[in-house]
Amino acid sequence: MATFMKSIHQYHFTQCISICVLLLLVITAGNGQSSLLALSKADHVLAIIDPATLEIKARVPVGPDPHEVIASTDGRTAYVTIYGGGSLHELNVIDLIHQKALKNIDTRPLWGPHGIEYVDDKVWFSAEGSKAVGRYDPETEVLDWSMGTGEDRTHMLYVRSEGKAIYTTNVNGGTVSILEAPTSTSSVAAPPNPPAGSPPGPPQGPPRPRNEWNQTVIPTARGSEGFDVSPDGKELWTASSDNGKISIVDLEAKKLAIQLDAGVHGANRLKFTPDGHMVFITSLRQGDLFIYDAGTRKEIKRLPIGHGAAGIQMDPNNTRAFVACTPDNYIVVVDLKSLEITNHIPLGGPDGMAWSHNQ
Repeated sequence: MATFMKSIHQYHFTQCISICVLLLLVITAGNGQSSLLALSKADHVLAIIDPATLEIKARVPVGPDPHEVIASTDGRTAYVTIYGGGSLHELNVIDLIHQKALKNIDTRPLWGPHGIEYVDDKVWFSAEGSKAVGRYDPETEVLDWSMGTGEDRTHMLYVRSEGKAIYTTNVNGGTVSILEAPTSTSSVAAPPNPPAGSPPGPPQGPPRPRNEWNQTVIPTARGSEGFDVSPDGKELWTASSDNGKISIVDLEAKKLAIQLDAGVHGANRLKFTPDGHMVFITSLRQGDLFIYDAGTRKEIKRLPIGHGAAGIQMDPNNTRAFVACTPDNYIVVVDLKSLEITNHIPLGGPDGMAWSHNQ
């Protein structure tokens, strides 16, 4: 009898284990797969990296001087800005499922696309050579909106959800632009019909909504380039490559709150950790990664990582940071608990990075 009952218990235990494993597989499949996307400026490729093994799964050719990349919400498509110091005019479209190039989007009359975001099913990008921000609609395949900043070297970009507010740094202008959509719209009336007997003009469509976007320009410091918005949406931090200072903008008051004399000369990129507790800053002139406490606004650590660095990307689960050491031809992996380097990913001249999450 005892042997029989033991067999029954073992059977139920085995069944429970099988069910748990099955549930785990279902949950994992439901979550899809993530990839780290990293641009190589030296090799002109988009590297698709497995974040678990840190191995490069594919290298997809892109145009000359690629700088920033973003993925669509469904993780199927990537968009790469082809910058050329403000002289080029392309977005490269990459099929992430089949790992191949699809087409190039001509952004003219907007020149020098650089910063890029994917929000509300649209691709938003800065156009440094045109002192503007533009938007591309993948569904209609047209550039459907743009707005000038009037500021010199409109460079990096952050777009809030639903595309109602845009933040951008203007490097040579030493400013941050806040572009905000209106709370209401008015219609532009159709022009009157031409007098009888006059030659026909172009066909007239129905009145279209008129959106009077507003801009607030906030002085920071010349060389303000890399920036990020705190996860709670209250602050914008940007670092100046010229004077090494960190400027913190109060986004509700729309004004400069404080400047920190951080000494990050050559500052290039800045990124909050997902929990909002720390801020990472890279420099192309210095070999250290600067790490700040976001609450106390004090430096925590300077971590030697090479001879300079550019792009920063955070693991969404708040465990790792990926830092593109452009002069050293690798990406360093930093543990967010120990704040130590745990690995290197070889890649020629890495810069912009992004996550793709397959759904």
